[in-house]
Amino acid sequence: MNKILITGAGGQIGSELTSVLRRKYGDDAVIGTDIRMPTDQALRESGPFESLDVLDEHQITRVMQQYKPDVIYHMAALLSAVGETKPHQAWQINMGGLYNLLEAARQYKCSLFFPSSIGAFGPSTPKNDTPQDTIMRPETMYGVTKLAGELLCDYYFKRFGIDTRGVRFPGLVSYATEPGGGTTDYAVEIFFEAIKHKKYSCYLRNDCSLDMMYMPDAIKAMIDLMEADPNRLIHRNAFNICAMSFTPEQLAREIQKYIPDFLIDYKVDPVRQEIADSWPDSMDDTAARSEWGWNPDYDMAAMVAEMIEKVGDKVTTMGQKRIH
Repeated sequence: MNKILITGAGGQIGSELTSVLRRKYGDDAVIGTDIRMPTDQALRESGPFESLDVLDEHQITRVMQQYKPDVIYHMAALLSAVGETKPHQAWQINMGGLYNLLEAARQYKCSLFFPSSIGAFGPSTPKNDTPQDTIMRPETMYGVTKLAGELLCDYYFKRFGIDTRGVRFPGLVSYATEPGGGTTDYAVEIFFEAIKHKKYSCYLRNDCSLDMMYMPDAIKAMIDLMEADPNRLIHRNAFNICAMSFTPEQLAREIQKYIPDFLIDYKVDPVRQEIADSWPDSMDDTAARSEWGWNPDYDMAAMVAEMIEKVGDKVTTMGQKRIH
């Protein structure tokens, strides 16, 4: 693997993926791109970083010709809750951007990673042990674009031989980057609010169970899949992967082991709750485990322990910066 290009490298997943890949392959081998330059100086200056609008074919051509990447991680997208407020923009970015990067991969002979989501499922999908191959009728613009993206990646592999690969992410939990408008962002916000204010108002019901994953496992899954032997891959795109499943109430109880006086209440947002209700409670990730050895490192207890420590450090550092 010589050169890696990442779109959306300033986002929640992209920023951490860029840092991990630079540590693994060297700073100069990983080209970060985003429509806005990241505020994180370390991310911006640790290796090449280019301003790139994934809807601008001329910008894509310039970056491809300049860096000649072998692998593209296409992370630029509008997330689920934001997508419902801006459906036209979500379609343009999520579908137009993917098409442009697939065309770049075809022309410059790159492999491409595309992140799908549990949002690609819908209310008619089996909610428990959701199969790898099952009925998929999403009812959000985000879900429609993710399902269409899965099919488009399959098409580019079958029609043009482009090495496309991808996973269906559950909700992701991270301390490094602010939430970006996803339905499962409560599972990040709750830690910051617990540590700063010892209380949190959750926009999902207390018993709303969803598949979740800690960001280090998500990063590991992407890299492991892109490095997997292609001869073992039957599905290639849209592998179910999961690590844990919990409700807001269960997460709050685990946090209370570290912050006993933490309180949670519920002010349900009907839009985000409806989205969450259309998603699986738990996915069957047997295909990912058998085809490329997927195995998460973190369960809920391990994730909460580390999030309490890391978010605590971050909140302390932010407070010190304000004082100075």
